[in-house]
Amino acid sequence: MAFDTLYAEGQRRYVESLSSYARQFLGLMEKPEVESIVGLSPAISIDQKTTSKNPRSTVGTVTEIYDYIRLLYARIGVPYCPNCGKKIEKQTIDQIIDSILSMPEGTKIQVLSPIVRGRKGEFVKQLEGFQKEGFVRARIDGEIYELSDDLNLDRKKKHNIELVVDRLVVKEDIRSRLTESVEIALKHANQLVLIEDVTNQKEILFSGNYACPDCNISFDELSPRMFSFNNPFGACPSCTGLGFLMKMDEELIIPDKNKTLYDGVKAFGSSTMKKGDTMAKMYFESIAKHYGVKIKDVPIKKLPREFLDKILYGTGTEEINFEYASPAGIRKFTCPFEGVIPTLERRHNETKSQGMRDFYEMYMSNSDCPTCHGSRLSENSLAVKVGDKNINELTNMQITPIKEYLNSLILSKKDQMIADQIMKELNKRLQFLIDVGLDYLTLSRSAGTLSGGEAQRIRLATQIGSGLTGVLYILDEPSIGLHQRDNDRLIATLKKLRDLGNSVLVVEHDEDTMYAADQIIDIGPGAGVHGGNVMAQRNSRRSKTSYWFCYRRLFKWKKTNPCARKKKEIKWKGN
Repeated sequence: MAFDTLYAEGQRRYVESLSSYARQFLGLMEKPEVESIVGLSPAISIDQKTTSKNPRSTVGTVTEIYDYIRLLYARIGVPYCPNCGKKIEKQTIDQIIDSILSMPEGTKIQVLSPIVRGRKGEFVKQLEGFQKEGFVRARIDGEIYELSDDLNLDRKKKHNIELVVDRLVVKEDIRSRLTESVEIALKHANQLVLIEDVTNQKEILFSGNYACPDCNISFDELSPRMFSFNNPFGACPSCTGLGFLMKMDEELIIPDKNKTLYDGVKAFGSSTMKKGDTMAKMYFESIAKHYGVKIKDVPIKKLPREFLDKILYGTGTEEINFEYASPAGIRKFTCPFEGVIPTLERRHNETKSQGMRDFYEMYMSNSDCPTCHGSRLSENSLAVKVGDKNINELTNMQITPIKEYLNSLILSKKDQMIADQIMKELNKRLQFLIDVGLDYLTLSRSAGTLSGGEAQRIRLATQIGSGLTGVLYILDEPSIGLHQRDNDRLIATLKKLRDLGNSVLVVEHDEDTMYAADQIIDIGPGAGVHGGNVMAQRNSRRSKTSYWFCYRRLFKWKKTNPCARKKKEIKWKGN
């Protein structure tokens, strides 16, 4: 009744009230098999089956708290050099020029002005305007084009566009010309200039905003996307913001080290070694012969670790004499052995078959990214701090300590004015999570690891934060998995949702929730096909008397109905 009838009909009517253009983007639900429902509000369903399995979703992103934290770090964050740890200040033009002239004499460079960085669009008018200003060339997505050419950029893809300001060779007498070119580049690219070292094929980004003069590291202007692991400008370049990498796992490749190499390395075809001569058998026996190790009838755990490393990770540049006998003859060759794990990784990267990719992934496991160590962000993003913590350290804290830390920050008058509204939203949303009993969570926790009850209460806290009124909320056992001491906080949250001017329909078996309800409707007598009847309905007035009234009615029905007495699975409370 709650989900398949009331929610389905409320959602269907709301979607039908939209224009035909909007309806084509929304799935229309089927009309429930009821004669009529009058006075139904738009419905929102909060059930236990909506946990995101996306590895990029975290508690912070699902609740949208992370968006406000990103904004806070972009507005009042202080950048530090990731190498030396010094506080980074804005670079002057003289410092930029000195850094460029410190390159070896004779180095060929291009002065580029990055006017577009990772944005979608065709940019036709902008490029025409720059052509009128006197610019001749631009580098678009890594390729040099004449601005006079007919450029057709895909408006649905992200592009990088850099104006070619000047081409120079580093010498002592180019300071004045280089200064003029850098000033022009900074003017058009929001205080950014990109120097392409053509000789050594590398690029250096200089910023008129933030840079470390000692380590020659420059920062972009701080922006919210710099702290997003779902954006290439903030994500770790090694794991692209996932925080982990899938790698071949030695424990999965050799699950039982009590077996021999002939039948212990399943992923490398050793399951067929005993049936005849195979390439894997030839490799293992030739390497064993080369190093003087006996492998026949010897368990893997008793083999020398150095020899096992050669089998698993390869012999490097050391060549092995191999001899393979087949019906076609004997083939001899000498070469290094690639190793079981590098071979499997190469095959996984090269295969175009999804079936084979799934096969190789059976022997892979997730491990923390060696670059970001699970933080998901680039080193520049992690070098920005508010107070004494970067954004990863903050989101790894539990909800209550996060709130206490943010409220204890000592800010300047300027920063206090900037952060005032952001802090209000953060405090409000963090308090919602505390109110529904989720103060033990961390914002960095993956959404896929949450239980059904936790995910449901997170969505409940998000809905309270939205402040909607006149909505029918339908919840499926929100108290499930919740400790009894937190029940009162959950019930207070539901009452707050009701007091905003909404209707809250809860499918629940918890006694405290039933005591707190304004109306109790008992559907029964059994579950599924054994139910469907309204057994009792009462305005509870938040009284235990009304609660027991429902059960007296049920008990009376059980005594007078012979069919109910035969249903062993029905358990009645009280007498």
